[in-house]
Amino acid sequence: MVAVALALNSGSSSLKYGLYAVDGDPVLLVGGTIETPEKDGDDHARFFDTIEMALRRWPTPTVIGHRIVHGGPHRDVHCRIDAAVLADMQAACAFAPLHGPASLALIHAAEARYPGMPQVACFDTAFHAKLPDVAQTLPIPRAYQASGVRRYGFHGLSCESIVRQLGEDRPDRLVIAHLGNGASVTAVHDGHSIDTSMGLTPSGGVMMATRTGDIDPGVLLYLAREAGLDGDALARLVDHGSGMAGVSGLSGDMRVLRASSADDADLAIRMFERSVCKQTAAMITSLGGADMLVLTGGIGENDASTGQAIRAGLGWVPGLEIRILPSQEDVQIALHAVALT
Repeated sequence: MVAVALALNSGSSSLKYGLYAVDGDPVLLVGGTIETPEKDGDDHARFFDTIEMALRRWPTPTVIGHRIVHGGPHRDVHCRIDAAVLADMQAACAFAPLHGPASLALIHAAEARYPGMPQVACFDTAFHAKLPDVAQTLPIPRAYQASGVRRYGFHGLSCESIVRQLGEDRPDRLVIAHLGNGASVTAVHDGHSIDTSMGLTPSGGVMMATRTGDIDPGVLLYLAREAGLDGDALARLVDHGSGMAGVSGLSGDMRVLRASSADDADLAIRMFERSVCKQTAAMITSLGGADMLVLTGGIGENDASTGQAIRAGLGWVPGLEIRILPSQEDVQIALHAVALT
């Protein structure tokens, strides 16, 4: 019997869904993307109406798989969802407030629509679970590390999909740059993550659409001290008001910035491109050299000018092959969901 998996991919700016027939390689039956600029629990219930309309003439799913951005300190392996998993996911919302609550709302909405159907959590952090200590440990007192403060890494399902697609063509030293609304760069040695640009949360590393990426922590201290910003205001600044949107004063959408003639839009683009090159160079250092760089994600796959800028910025790296491959997170979700049921 062919399994039918509904993959739900809740991101920071969209909700992707795909219904897959899985008997070997997953086959997409129907799928789509719902833009979600304002996300809350009520929205996710409404989104399920849209998804069910799209699925009406297709087989009923036998399992539902969810992309979960942050598994927290206790969840680093894809697994069936039960009460204990939900409790850990609720606690992990402290690490990923942009994504965690929306994912939980989606799980509860799916449970209400498909009572008793198995649901599977596919953690973006799982791919990075075995980071070496030199990459995983953050430079803070050990007392805080005990509560789970460390580097987790994200876009793991995207990285898994690139490793799977490369197959026997995968080199031992691979860098994957997932460039979308969120962006990260990962060093992969012999198929395993050994370093990555994002840290405790999905806010660090590469400058992103609305997120700062890496920033001098003194900037936040200054703004707290001199501008009176509290924790909530700093969180909004770091995750929603910065990055390319903050620099340009226009948008974090690369398509909008490319179409603009404003100097600040051009600056935001150049800063993003430089940030990707710098993070890639850091991952090359962790690998001791690199044989291939894969660009993926919405910008990585579709914005040719960004690709050209990265090729030029990394032209000094000897023997570096640069490829563009699609991020197939939903396929990974479908594969894991079926494997765990």
